[in-house]
Amino acid sequence: MSEEDEELEELRKKKLLELQMQQQQAALQQEAAEEQARAEEQQKQMILKRILDPEAKSRLTRIKLAHPEFATTVEDQLIMLAQSGRLNKVITDAELKEILKRVQPKKRDITITRR
Repeated sequence: MSEEDEELEELRKKKLLELQMQQQQAALQQEAAEEQARAEEQQKQMILKRILDPEAKSRLTRIKLAHPEFATTVEDQLIMLAQSGRLNKVITDAELKEILKRVQPKKRDITITRR
């Protein structure tokens, strides 16, 4: 092997090592972000469990399956109320229904008439 070939091989090894290090760092960062998201979700669920009765919690879970964005919005609002101290009792299923009716986006009825 010539000296140039050896230098080229050394550069390839160095670059490969750099790429492997970058991949490891990216994987560690992604894992840390996922762990943080899991911890936040767990904390969120603990707060909801504390402020909702079992029926209301069950209803909100079912809504989350069908309409995840809407349910997340409602959960965030309930948690915000609880953390600000404006929610001082456990929310029942009937109360949650009323909250959902108020928060639910208004749908417009569109009618088409033929002439």
